[in-house]
Amino acid sequence: MSDQAVSEVDTPPSKAGPAEKPRRSRTSLVRKVAWLALLVVLLALPLYLDAAWLKAGQYMMIGAVGAIGLTLVVGQAGQLSLAHAFFLLAGGTAYTVLSGPTSDERVIGFGLDPALSLLGAVAVAALLGLAFAPVAGRLRGIYLGVASLALVFLGLYFGQSAEELTGGTSTGRTPASFSLFGFPFTNDGPEISLLGVPIRQAERMWYLFLLLTVLAFVIARSAVRGRVGRSWRAVRDNEAAAAVMGVSVLRAKAGAFAVSSAYGGLAGAMTVLWFDILKPDESEFGTYGINVSIAYLAMVIIGGLGSVPGALVGALIVNGLPQVLALYSADLGWFSGTGDGALTPILVSSFVYGAAIILVVLFEPGGLAAIGRRLTRSRRQPPEES
Repeated sequence: MSDQAVSEVDTPPSKAGPAEKPRRSRTSLVRKVAWLALLVVLLALPLYLDAAWLKAGQYMMIGAVGAIGLTLVVGQAGQLSLAHAFFLLAGGTAYTVLSGPTSDERVIGFGLDPALSLLGAVAVAALLGLAFAPVAGRLRGIYLGVASLALVFLGLYFGQSAEELTGGTSTGRTPASFSLFGFPFTNDGPEISLLGVPIRQAERMWYLFLLLTVLAFVIARSAVRGRVGRSWRAVRDNEAAAAVMGVSVLRAKAGAFAVSSAYGGLAGAMTVLWFDILKPDESEFGTYGINVSIAYLAMVIIGGLGSVPGALVGALIVNGLPQVLALYSADLGWFSGTGDGALTPILVSSFVYGAAIILVVLFEPGGLAAIGRRLTRSRRQPPEES
């Protein structure tokens, strides 16, 4: 990984003069105010958008959670992983099984509380990532990427054969509706309105996904800025030097994969709640196939390897563009063709983010995060004295 492809926390702070410290404090305050303003806007959007746009925004947040996890292992720890689709399937299956009813004779269910099942899905995915740690500790680069890709095919076989858990490829199985402390995130339960706007399932799921995304973002930023993040970057830059400094290389790699897998499991549970069904793929190209792993890798490359805010922007482009095009195409009559040669929102989006990856690799390996940092530094730069 090049030095350009890391987040702003990787650059050690330089000694600032007396005039530079207040300027940095003001910049930090402006950044915090900007994040707070963005959060306020996101909280207010359900009051102005209809259900279709809220559904599209929820899908973007699923991508954001998964991309945050992947950028930690790829950008921060320097371990190439193409197995994110497998952990999405693992998390979605774990949530559905743990929260599923015990009375269904066709599939296995434990009838646990949905919130507890969500935590269990994250834990199951993290344990599976930890189980892969011995392989990750001995391989790196493209060899690790190919090895991790084998997990996607393992997930394909698991989804098709373990019908007692997944429901099979023909029918799948419906996950339990999410509720928190007895409050349902569906149209059932108490009717709530805010400023005259009914808060129904679309709005409730928006706020749930927003809460999960904010928690995922805050936890990742704390990890990157703390001792854990420093150990990941030390291993990424030079494993021998990291070992000399007292960093356990195997433990750092295992931890990075476990954390990344946990994020993938959370994104997988959010996926089955978004689709309202767990349906394993019939081929390697589907909801949990190779194309999904590549899409998540595209998110972190476009946003900037190792950058947590960049992962949000990458998810906005890769997961958001197909949703936006689909909504506009329905109103404007775009992409109305059928057949193998027809242009679809997903196909057009693939062309767009494929071109974005090429542009990033050629002109800005640090991704959109590096462009943002450059613009911020140029604004902080004091004018030259005449």
